Amino acid sequence: MVKKEMIAMLLAGGQGSRLGVFTSKVAKPAVAFGGKYRIIDFPLSNCINSGVDTVGVLTQYQPLRLNTHIGIGIPWDLDRNIGGVTVLPPYEKSVNSEWYTGTANAIYQNLDYMESYNPEYVLILSGDHIYKMDYEVMLDFHKQNGAEVTIAVMPVPMEEAKRFGIMITDKDRRITDFEEKPENPRSNLASMGIYIFNWKTLKEALLTNASQPGLDFGKHIIPYCHGKGAPLYAYEFNGYWKDVGTLSSYWEANMELIDIVPEFNLYEEYWKIYTKSEILPPQYLSSDSIVERSIIGEGSEIYGQVYNSVIGCGVTVGEGTVIRDSIIMNETRIGSHCELHKAIVAENTVIEDDVRLGVGEEAANETDPHIYNSGIVAVGEKSFIPQGVTVGKNSVVFGVTSAQDYAEGSLPSGKTLIKAGDKQ
Repeated sequence: MVKKEMIAMLLAGGQGSRLGVFTSKVAKPAVAFGGKYRIIDFPLSNCINSGVDTVGVLTQYQPLRLNTHIGIGIPWDLDRNIGGVTVLPPYEKSVNSEWYTGTANAIYQNLDYMESYNPEYVLILSGDHIYKMDYEVMLDFHKQNGAEVTIAVMPVPMEEAKRFGIMITDKDRRITDFEEKPENPRSNLASMGIYIFNWKTLKEALLTNASQPGLDFGKHIIPYCHGKGAPLYAYEFNGYWKDVGTLSSYWEANMELIDIVPEFNLYEEYWKIYTKSEILPPQYLSSDSIVERSIIGEGSEIYGQVYNSVIGCGVTVGEGTVIRDSIIMNETRIGSHCELHKAIVAENTVIEDDVRLGVGEEAANETDPHIYNSGIVAVGEKSFIPQGVTVGKNSVVFGVTSAQDYAEGSLPSGKTLIKAGDKQ
């Protein structure tokens, strides 16, 4: 029987509904990030950099692009005969087909997969955070303390603590209590949703609680282990960590990559971020182009001006076009003499000449103000924006639109234009 000291289970089934049109056709962990990556590249790269070479990726929602991206794991050196990366979708059982109903239920449904490696420890990860973390250091902490469960925590400002699951610990970092989104937090140590379990402890907790509806780590498994008196410890992480679950945090995290001294550095030799790379020519900047403080993906051609932006791979920016504070994803074509300000444009979109995005005063979005805000213009994948139209702030365009869709050639701030057939 194969024996692995620690295997990782990476939860990548999230729909990511707060990213609006950007996750209507693709799972959140597969959303493009930082010019050439996808969000899931970060936890996968952390695994290989930490010496964890067996990773089960649990997919569920819109998994196609994620599955294609991961493939057999070659970019992460996870194409192993023993171990490596395995994509684990929910499967049809002979009795009834079961979707994953909660984070822990997804792990429970894959007990056989974990059992086949007979691990001592199981690392549970989420597929939608941007960070670098050495899980080996966390495992050492787990062993030194004789813990059965170790939860990675991060200090957050006290006034923000009520948004998180909060751990209360003694002086040795042993967890004495925890509170889910408390009104009056007693600590500022927020759970990062990263856990190391002793395999025996995890297995018992999953089997005992299997019938709980929506079986979840925070609601069921952790309280069960704590109630049984198992030693739970909090491992404090002080590096960069960002949940890119909202459009504004996704935009910010991309913009932080191009800071003069980026807090999150993609270029470190000793901690590489691996991804599946298409075979593309180098980027091309014409003699008239101006590029300042931006990331430009390979295969892109820039004939206009790009300031403070993240441009993906295979993007064309026409002459006379000015792009500022924006994120343009792969294979998008932007015509000439356009203006884009604080726009997020998804993959394979065509923007014709003389289009202006992100102009005028802000107005609250009419359909989903909790998603489309912060002055950002959102354009969903494979969209088409016809020549000469103007689109305001906090607005969203998704689908193949025509001139008739823009009254007097304009979509005012706060408006939502989603063409039939592109509904989520």
